[in-house]
Order: sequence, then structure tokens, then C-alpha cells
Amino acid sequence: MTKVLHTESAPAAIGPYVQGVDLGSMVMTSGQIPINPATGEIPSDIASQARQSLENIKAIVESSGLTVSDIVKMTVFVKDLNDFGTVNEVYGKFFDEHNVEHYPARSCVEIARLPKDVGIEIEAIAVRK
Repeated sequence: MTKVLHTESAPAAIGPYVQGVDLGSMVMTSGQIPINPATGEIPSDIASQARQSLENIKAIVESSGLTVSDIVKMTVFVKDLNDFGTVNEVYGKFFDEHNVEHYPARSCVEIARLPKDVGIEIEAIAVRK
């Protein structure tokens, strides 16, 4: 049975989609852009944008009862691949802070444009063990 995930700790969907779905054994999030759910603000620099997108993913995953450690796959969309090093640094610190046993599998691709002209969007898949 599919359960729609919704938390006030992540920004509301800005289109006809949900924050995430819980399929029982697997949780899939929609792509998260760096909107602070409390203020609606978007940070200006890519490091802060990456961190906010990751925090939004975390909130959705945790709303299903899972944790950052349960994330097995992430896809990162960046507007400028020159930001790859900065994004990697923020990404690595985020997972290190959560004491994960191993980093998730990941793809990172450059795309022409993202909603609200942000610099990054991240989506995740987590597995219930």
C-alpha cells in the first residue's frame, strides 16, 4: 500500500506532486529545492542551497520513520557543474554528521534550469530494512 508523505518540516510541493511516497519497503522523495520551509527563503550561495536541499530530504525521509542512514540512492541536479566540488563537500559533511555506515549511491548531472532558478535539486530513495 502506498502512503503519501507530507511534513511541515519540508517545503510544500509547488506543483501537482507530493513530497514523497512510502511504498512499505522503500521511500522515494520528490526532488527538493533549497526552500527553507519555515521562512520560504532560498539561500543565495550553492553551499547553503545544497545543505537546505539535504535538510528537506532528511525531513521527508524521517516523516516515514526512516533515517538518513536508510538512504541508498540520491540524484543531484545542479545548474552549474563547476559547483560540483562545493556540493561534494557539503554532501559529505551532511552524511558524516549522521554517522552513516556508507554513502548512498549517487548521480550528479548538470541541467539547464531548475524551479525558482535555484542552483540545485536533490531527490532520494531510502529502504526500510
